[in-house]
Amino acid sequence: MPLVYQHNINATSKIAVWHITEAEEFFLAEVPVQREISHWHKRLQHLAGRLLLKELYPGFPFELIRIAETRKPFLPDDPFHFSISHCGDYAAAIVSKTHRVGVDVELLNEKIEQIQHKFIFTEEVNKLNEGIHMPVKQALTLCWSVKESVFKWWAKGAVDFKEHIVITGISGTQEQGTAHVLFRNEFELTVHYLYFNNNFLTWVLTAG
Repeated sequence: MPLVYQHNINATSKIAVWHITEAEEFFLAEVPVQREISHWHKRLQHLAGRLLLKELYPGFPFELIRIAETRKPFLPDDPFHFSISHCGDYAAAIVSKTHRVGVDVELLNEKIEQIQHKFIFTEEVNKLNEGIHMPVKQALTLCWSVKESVFKWWAKGAVDFKEHIVITGISGTQEQGTAHVLFRNEFELTVHYLYFNNNFLTWVLTAG
C-alpha cells in the first residue's frame, strides 16, 4: 500500500499522499469511478483520490460526492470538508470535520519560468528568496502550488492567481515550511508545504 505520507493536522483534520503504482482493479475493489473518465491514467488518479478519503476517514461517504459548478467536489450539508489533488503518479487528499481546507500536489514544472508572468509578481519571488533560497524552477513551482491550494480552499471560482493571491513571505527550509498569503486583500492565510520526490505538497485550513 503506497501511502507515502499521512499526517494528523489536528483532532479533526488529516492529510495524506498516495503513490499510484497499482492497477485499476485494485482501486475498483475499494471505490467506484464516479464520473465518465476516458483516459486510463486520469481514472487511476480519480480513484486514488477517492481511496485516500476512505483511508483518512473509513466512514467517509464518497458515494455522496457531488461536483459544484466551480468543479470542486463537495458533500451536501458538509459533514466533511475535503480537497483532492493529483499530479503525475501522486494523489493527495485533506479531510476535516471542522475546518475549510485546500490541498495541492505539484510536480516540478520544467516550463514554469515561461508562464510565471501569468500568476506571480516579481516582488513575490523576491520575498520568497528573502525567506529561503532555492532554485528558480523549484521556487516558482512552490508558488504555483501554494496558490492552487488557496484557490481550492476558496472553492467559489473567479480567482485571479496574480491579483488575488499574493505571497507576502515564507519561512522554513527547501524541504518544508510555511508561506504567508494575502487573499483578495481580505484573508491572511498560512499555507504549509512539504517537498518530496520532486513534488510539492501544499495545504491550507481555516476554522469554520
